[in-house]
Amino acid sequence: MEKGKGLARRWAVELHDASSSSSSAFPDPPGFTRSAPEVDDAATARQRKEAEATWKGQKAWEVAQAPFKNLMMMGFMMWMAGSTVHLFSIGIVFSALWQPFNALRSVGKVFEPFKDPRVDTLAPKLLFIALNLAAMGLGVWKLNTLGLLPTNASDWVSSLSPAREVEYAGGGIPLM
Repeated sequence: MEKGKGLARRWAVELHDASSSSSSAFPDPPGFTRSAPEVDDAATARQRKEAEATWKGQKAWEVAQAPFKNLMMMGFMMWMAGSTVHLFSIGIVFSALWQPFNALRSVGKVFEPFKDPRVDTLAPKLLFIALNLAAMGLGVWKLNTLGLLPTNASDWVSSLSPAREVEYAGGGIPLM
C-alpha cells in the first residue's frame, strides 16, 4: 500500500466547511459548559465589586511590603562593600539613598491603581513610607560607617574658635 493512501490515520483531522456542520459535533473541553451569558443582577455585581476591592487591598499591601525586599538586598550589598571608602561603596551608598528618596516622592503614583472608596490605602502607604525611611536610614548609617558624616568634634575643628588660655607662664626674677 502506498504511503498516505488507503487507511486514514488516527491523528489526521479532516478540515471542511464548519458552517455546514453543527458546532456540537465536537465535545466541550473539561470544565467548560455552554450557556447563555448570565444577566448581572445586583447581588452578583456587588460580589464582584467586593472581590475587586479585596483584591486591590491585597495588592496595595504587597506593594507596601516591597521595599522590605530592597532593604534586605541593599543591606547585604553594603555589608559586601566593606568599610573602606572607594568607588564601589560610594555607588552603593548613593543608590541606597537615591532609591528610597525617589520612592517617597512617588507614593501617590505607586498607590494610584488601588484608589477606590472601598479600599483603605492609608496603612499600606504608611508602611511603604516607613520602610523607605528605614532604607534611607540604612544609607545614612553606611555613610557614618565610612566616616563621611561629620559626627566627631575633630570634624568641626576649622569652625571652632581657639581655646582661651587658662595659664600664663612668665619669666622669673634672677636670684643672683
